[in-house]
Amino acid sequence: MTAHVLLGVIVVVSIALMLVRPRGVPEVYWIGGGAALLLLLRLIPLRLAGHAAAKGIDVYLFLTGMMLLSELAREQGVFDWLASAAVQHARGSYARLFLLVYLAGTVVTILMSNDATAVVLTPAILFAVRAAKVKPLPYLFACAFIANAASFVLPISNPANLVLFHDQMPPLGRWLAWFAVPSLLSIVVTFLVLRWLFREQLRATIERTSEDHRLTAHGKLVIGGLAATAVVLLIASALHWDLGLPTCLTALAVTSIVTLQTRTNPLPLLREISWSTLALVAGLFVMVDAVETIGALSLTQRWLVWANASGPSTGALASGFAVGIANNLVNNLPLGLLAGSALRNVHAHGLIASAVLIGVDLGPNLSITGSLATILWLIALRREKVDVGFWSFLQIGAIAMPIALLSALAGAIAMHWWFGAP
Repeated sequence: MTAHVLLGVIVVVSIALMLVRPRGVPEVYWIGGGAALLLLLRLIPLRLAGHAAAKGIDVYLFLTGMMLLSELAREQGVFDWLASAAVQHARGSYARLFLLVYLAGTVVTILMSNDATAVVLTPAILFAVRAAKVKPLPYLFACAFIANAASFVLPISNPANLVLFHDQMPPLGRWLAWFAVPSLLSIVVTFLVLRWLFREQLRATIERTSEDHRLTAHGKLVIGGLAATAVVLLIASALHWDLGLPTCLTALAVTSIVTLQTRTNPLPLLREISWSTLALVAGLFVMVDAVETIGALSLTQRWLVWANASGPSTGALASGFAVGIANNLVNNLPLGLLAGSALRNVHAHGLIASAVLIGVDLGPNLSITGSLATILWLIALRREKVDVGFWSFLQIGAIAMPIALLSALAGAIAMHWWFGAP
């Protein structure tokens, strides 16, 4: 067996084990073990692994800031307050509560990223449904699916957007002109599909109202910190800055202010952060760089050249669906790195680039390991003793993702023919 074949086998097996999680072993062990095996067998040099892991520094900082804000919100009763408010505004209706959850996820994803929806909103929604004594899965699936369905409304809505375009980020006005319609179709179609799939569960009425939780002064400060983070992200995006450091610094500043006012020790908050998630992301970056060494980048480039030569509409549909499915084999964040490099090397732009981005962002709604946001969503649920399996997610995703992806790509194609190439 040649070194390239062995490397490919280790990567494929590691990702497959990450997907199915035998005996419930967390994803990080399968990916981390695979990356370690590549190093032990000298299939990749240590320098390449270090360089690959270093590519994710901005992502690590971003996630650390978001997880810190999430733990701070939990500690200061923000989740209890949100749960109470959501159940009261639902006025006894499962369906109305589902709509409220979906709208909240849309706003958080657009302004704070899909990872924030997974890390910050999901625990709050779980609090809400437990307070109301309703079956949680429809509402939790709403959080997971909207985290990807609304993730290309703005550049900051998904860190993968910044990874994909990197130094070629279009101005915000052009971004909105090209992605507003596809994003709207993605959001609406995903909602309609989920609403139909969960129609039986959403016909019931909420029999138990939650306790009225007041938001404390410190809780209001945390809410203000979340709003400040959204503003910082928008400003950083407009200035073409990396988002990780501003997010992390903002979270540290908010945490420092709150802990000083409450006279509490911030160390317990740091211990609650899922550091293993950062290790998982680093392992994924190493895996993608390892695959690049055996020709994955050149293969992706040839695919994009073929798609570009097939005509705008055919190429966009082929690229969007190919990338969308590939996300679920690799994870969309490292795949965004690979696709971004390929787009720049073959000078692909316009509709093809838009279709690739839509596939990177929306394709992960097929399976639980398609995007980092979904993995973070799973981790947030497991901390609360809720487990969603690969097949349970796939049964919903196999219906929702292709329909939404086709709708979004059709919207992008329509915008292309209406306005011309960007």
